Amino acid sequence: MTEPSAANRPGTSGPGTEPLPRQGSPAVQHSEPLDGPVPDRPVPDRPVPDRSVPDLPQRPSWSDPADGDTGPVPIVGDRPTPPLRGISPGPSATAAPLPTEVEELPTTERPAGGRAGRDLRAAIGVGVGLVAVILASLFVWRPAFLAVLLAAILVAVVELTRALGAGRFHPPLVPLLVGTLVIEGLAWSRGPTGLVVGYLLTALAVVLWRLGHGPAGYLKDAASGVLVALYVPFLAGFAVLLLVPDDGAVRVLAFIATVIASDVGGYAAGVLIGRHAMAPTISPKKSWEGFAGSVATCMLVATPVIALALDGPWWGGVLFGAAIAATATIGDLGESLIKRDLGIKDMGNLLPGHGGIMDRLDSLLPSAAVAYLLLSVLAPV
Repeated sequence: MTEPSAANRPGTSGPGTEPLPRQGSPAVQHSEPLDGPVPDRPVPDRPVPDRSVPDLPQRPSWSDPADGDTGPVPIVGDRPTPPLRGISPGPSATAAPLPTEVEELPTTERPAGGRAGRDLRAAIGVGVGLVAVILASLFVWRPAFLAVLLAAILVAVVELTRALGAGRFHPPLVPLLVGTLVIEGLAWSRGPTGLVVGYLLTALAVVLWRLGHGPAGYLKDAASGVLVALYVPFLAGFAVLLLVPDDGAVRVLAFIATVIASDVGGYAAGVLIGRHAMAPTISPKKSWEGFAGSVATCMLVATPVIALALDGPWWGGVLFGAAIAATATIGDLGESLIKRDLGIKDMGNLLPGHGGIMDRLDSLLPSAAVAYLLLSVLAPV
C-alpha cells in the first residue's frame, strides 16, 4: 500500500485546495473583505456572573407558648406565615386541608332525615291520604278510580320526561301524553289487545314526532320516549285490566294492598334489623333483612284476600305475596338505578316525604303486570 501524497492528506494544502482548520482550533466566523483588513473594534468589558450557589436562608421557627406547639413556618411569597394553631405541618407539607372540610356526598346519597332517609311524619300523612282517595274511588264508582289512575300516570310521564333531561335525553312529551290517554282508554274498552295496540301506536307516534326536530340526538330521544311509554302508561294499563271485571275493585285492592305491605314491611324490617345491603351501589339503604320483611308482610296480607275475597287457594295467596314482594323490590331498584344514573334524588317533589308521583309508582308499575297474570290463573273471572 502506498502512502497518500501530501496534497491528498487531510489537514494539508495542495494545489486548488484550502487548508483545513486543525482539530480544536476556533472556527472562523468572519472573512476579510476584499478591500482591506477589518478595523479593530473595542470589546467592552462584561462582568462575569457569579455562578456559585449562595447559602439558602434558614427557615425561621415558630412557637406558641400558649399551647406548646412548635414547627416550621410556611413561607407564602416572601413573608413567613405562622401555621394554624394545633396543626404542625411536616417538612414536606404545603397546604393541608382544614379538618372541617368534608367531601360533599353525591345527590343520590344525601340523607333526607332519619335512618330510612325520609320524613316519616310527612310520608305517613301523604300515604294515608292517597289510600283514602284510592278506596273512595274504588268502592264508590269504579270509573272514578280510572280517572285518578289516569291523572297519576299523566303526572308521572311529565316527571320522568323532565328527569331524563338531566341526562340530556329529551323524549317528546306531546305524543307521550296523548298516547297515555289512548293506551288506558283502549285497555279499558278493548282489554289486553287494546293495551298492546295502544302502546304500539304511541311508540310509532313518538318516533314520527321526533323526526320534526332534526337528526341531532334523534336516536336517544326517540329511544327514551319509547322507554317512557313502556315503563309508565303500558305497565299502568295492567292495573286498568284488573279493574275491568265486576270484582275489579277487589282485584285492584288486593294488588295495591300487597304492594303497600311490601313497602311497609321492608321499611320496618330494614330500619330495625337491616344489616346486609342488597344492592349498595344502587340503593344503599335496601337490605336483605328488609326484603325478608317485605316477603313475610306481603304473604300475610295477600293470603286472606286471595282465599276469602277472590275464592282462590290459600297457597295462591302465598305465591301471590312472594311474587309481588319480588316485583315491587325490582321496581324500586330499577327506578333507583335510573335516578342514580341521572344524578337526581327524586323524580319530583309533589308529595312531601315521598318525592314525586313517579317515586310512588316505581313499585306499583311492574307489580301490576305480575298481579294481572297471576290473578288470571289463581282467581280467573
